Amino acid sequence: MANKKKIKLGAMIHGVGGGWEDWKHPDAITDASTNFQFYKHQAQTAEAGKFDFAFIADSVHITEKSSPHYLNRFEPLTILSALAAVTKRIGLVGTLTVSYSEPFTVARQFASLDHISKGRAGWNVVTSWLSGSANNYSKDEHPPHEKRYRIAQEHVDVVKGLWDSWEDDAFTRDKESGVFFDPSKLHTLGHKGEFFSVQGPLNIARSRQGQPVIFQAGTSEDGRHFASKNADAIFVGHENIDEAKAYYADIKRRVAAHGRRPEDVSILPGIRPIIGRTEEEAESKYLETVNLVSIEKAIIALGRPFNDYDFSVYPLDEPFPDLGDLGANSQQGGSEKIKRLAKEHNLTLREVALRFATPRGNFVGTPEKIADTIQRWIEEEASDGFIIGVGIPGALQDFVELVVPILQERGLYRTEYEHETLRGHLGLEVPVNRNAKAKVLN
Repeated sequence: MANKKKIKLGAMIHGVGGGWEDWKHPDAITDASTNFQFYKHQAQTAEAGKFDFAFIADSVHITEKSSPHYLNRFEPLTILSALAAVTKRIGLVGTLTVSYSEPFTVARQFASLDHISKGRAGWNVVTSWLSGSANNYSKDEHPPHEKRYRIAQEHVDVVKGLWDSWEDDAFTRDKESGVFFDPSKLHTLGHKGEFFSVQGPLNIARSRQGQPVIFQAGTSEDGRHFASKNADAIFVGHENIDEAKAYYADIKRRVAAHGRRPEDVSILPGIRPIIGRTEEEAESKYLETVNLVSIEKAIIALGRPFNDYDFSVYPLDEPFPDLGDLGANSQQGGSEKIKRLAKEHNLTLREVALRFATPRGNFVGTPEKIADTIQRWIEEEASDGFIIGVGIPGALQDFVELVVPILQERGLYRTEYEHETLRGHLGLEVPVNRNAKAKVLN
């Protein structure tokens, strides 16, 4: 039992919910997306369940058709810094776009969160697919898909280089000698690349975990290449276990091809478990979420991965329209998946929209059934763990109180935190400072 692979778990804290009509649930807190007490309760609930991390998603562009959570919500680094003060062990992961941010600022922000939390910070690297984002950042146009990933690679390389500006023992702080730091252990970056010119050094040292953990969600070809090369953990969504197993095998192969150890990259599908003490109760809870959603809002939600495309111009009960390469320059992986599923299952536009807006998934049922499904996905190499999303109020609490104990009894999940940093939770080593390493090699 002690040799069993341990499941990794994250909690998506998503305010009033990821869907367009989750806020209408009778038990929903309608201002949850800007309610600190809500975020605090969710983070502390996940920490009580010994979760590896809490996860905050983000977007930098909204329209009147955006989902309620994104219309009025906290900026990730701000809320995570606040949560660092009311939690002790759980990791704190936030989304920040490389397409509309400067590497020096990003490096400072996450290094600061890493120090505030004593080594619990993680950066979810995104490229932003909504073209309207450009209008908020004084840009004439949104970069095409392939260019966004070139920007992302250079951006991450610069940020990681800045994080190594100070060797770990650079600050001597010797009052007697009056020496605050050793100048030989401070390093400028001197980067001049295709998109960024950054001299450095960064004005904050490395934390106890060396560098924040890198997260990424890559499903397109460019996304898979980037994630397998750079990410420590990968957030993904799957329809079924066979799809998940194929993705898992592909990413682990790519990780090895980059000269990395496959076990050092955690693949974590997002799931929305709906748990009932009986199958009937679980099914009733699922139907509650379905009944909240109107077809009008489902059509709007479907347009999101296609850069807010307007699907209302098509008949609802005719076959899903042929969209050509629509979506290729937005959320490429997600939009291509929707088109593929519609074609494979010969679905109408109505069926696709409702399926996208109210995904049933594989995790609806009793606590034992949910635990069985989780165990199967782990044992059959479909995932290394999961990011738990909340579809209905109380779902995270149900998971912690009802499913986690079963996983613990089976030896699949920790009963206590064994480490204090996010890297420790994920089984990652502290990265050696590149400048200190170069001195040794020379």
